Amino acid sequence: MDIQQVKQRFGIIGNAPLLNRALEVALQVAPTDISVLVTGESGTGKEIIPQVIHQLSSRKHAEYIAVNCGAIPEGTIDSELFGHEKGAFTGASGSRKGYFEVADGGTIFLDEVAELPMQTQVRLLRVLETGEFIRVGSSKVIKTNVRVVAATNENMPQAIAKGKFREDLYYRLSTVPIPLPPLRNRDGDIHLLFRKFANDFGDKYRMPVIKLTEDAVYMLNSYSWPGNIRQLKNVVEQISVIETEREIDAVSLQSYLPAERENTPAVINESSSESINERELMYKFLFDMKKDLTELKKLVVEILSNGEDISLNREQAQMLNRMYDDVPESRQQLLPPAPPTSAPSVYTPTSHDNDGFEEHEEVEESLSLEDTEKELIKKALQKHKGKRKYAASELGISERTLYRKIKEYNLTD
Repeated sequence: MDIQQVKQRFGIIGNAPLLNRALEVALQVAPTDISVLVTGESGTGKEIIPQVIHQLSSRKHAEYIAVNCGAIPEGTIDSELFGHEKGAFTGASGSRKGYFEVADGGTIFLDEVAELPMQTQVRLLRVLETGEFIRVGSSKVIKTNVRVVAATNENMPQAIAKGKFREDLYYRLSTVPIPLPPLRNRDGDIHLLFRKFANDFGDKYRMPVIKLTEDAVYMLNSYSWPGNIRQLKNVVEQISVIETEREIDAVSLQSYLPAERENTPAVINESSSESINERELMYKFLFDMKKDLTELKKLVVEILSNGEDISLNREQAQMLNRMYDDVPESRQQLLPPAPPTSAPSVYTPTSHDNDGFEEHEEVEESLSLEDTEKELIKKALQKHKGKRKYAASELGISERTLYRKIKEYNLTD
């Protein structure tokens, strides 16, 4: 069975490279009994990977039990997982089998495994290492043959460092780690998922399917989706039920999207942590460099204003002239001339020179970094007639960043 067949069988939508890689690994480990740890932010669909692994394994005809470790009270979780004997605690009127006993020969999916209490972690480690456990209130050892697939949205190295999770259990669970990407790193899949959910809710509520305008699609792809697929599905359902118009524009869509937070949820695995676009970093670097250059110019002006002599060799003089390339020709005459290569020059500023630099400095100060950035964005949008995709390409930034800047500076196309 290949990846496309798996997607069709389990209703998985999308073609993002990181999603395909997760499914490839799931296919490879399914025939084995290796423990698997699925990682990813909340709402990324981690629960589908254990189902794929179980259904494509030799255990597919045995029990599959999904356990939400965060939803079971700490006082009863040992009993739920490993069972108990009559009288083991108040209310234990009879003996009871736990999930590890019931799922013998099958698969247990431990969701939110990082929420397990420490004493339960010790019991789980013993099951993974020896296949043995003891019911609560008993001394009899019970054998089980269960495959464990766990999932978490926690940063496990941090949880280990804080003493919340056992390091030995982490390595035993994550024999094979499978990271799932957040929705914001699956740009090409977002609209596909929207249309899938729109069709589903159209059928469910027996109403025409909602569609997005071009601007709304752009907004959909630009949003960070902190709640991932779960949030997207919720938004589609709200729009399907509430909106009377079946074609949704950007203004309507925006009313269903909470304001983006500055601190987007951190990606918790190394392979998907490369979410910062390199071109965005370069974009920021260029603006920072311009700011530093402005500061350097200020320093030169200050030195000249104090009447200090500047000794320059040829290369230094040429560099200073290049720094002031944006100065009009009449003012360039005020800069120290490039000296002959045979000897360094000494330049002593006059009062006329200082006046020229001071005038230039006033112009420089009037253009803040924000004003420059705003002007560049306006020019790019005008040049491409409001086409944000091409304007973003011209500026060397992502469409998401451009959209954020447009909102920040209250610009219109």
